[in-house]
Amino acid sequence: MRISVIHGPNLNLLGVREPEVYGTVTLAEIDRRLGDLAAELGVEVDCCQYNSEGEIIDAIQRAGVQADGIVINPAGYTHTSVAIHDALKAVCIPAIEVHLSNIQGREEWRHRSVTAAACRGVIAGLGARSYLLALRALVEEAGA
Repeated sequence: MRISVIHGPNLNLLGVREPEVYGTVTLAEIDRRLGDLAAELGVEVDCCQYNSEGEIIDAIQRAGVQADGIVINPAGYTHTSVAIHDALKAVCIPAIEVHLSNIQGREEWRHRSVTAAACRGVIAGLGARSYLLALRALVEEAGA
């Protein structure tokens, strides 16, 4: 089983960017934790990060033919990208949306996710654990 993990814009700045909101864990550390959990679960993970919408869409389309599921943090595109929503709907594999922060507890404009409706579920507000829980959920779902 292979899971594609797609990190959206500005997540490459984790650990430095607004640590009071996003914590001090770096993206490299999140990817390492995902790799460790994947090895424990007997699956593969491919992690990538893109700042541009088009590259995220390309990654989703690649995952549609190379992976069994997607963990995605669309970051700022969560609230605006119909194109990412459509790409997630177009591929025939389950996706789980994740967020480090609790988007419902933040600014009003962050409360609505355009992309969530194309995903199996959303995990938010649990920091780096959001990614790990999403990986576990996809693996469990595939085994069910």
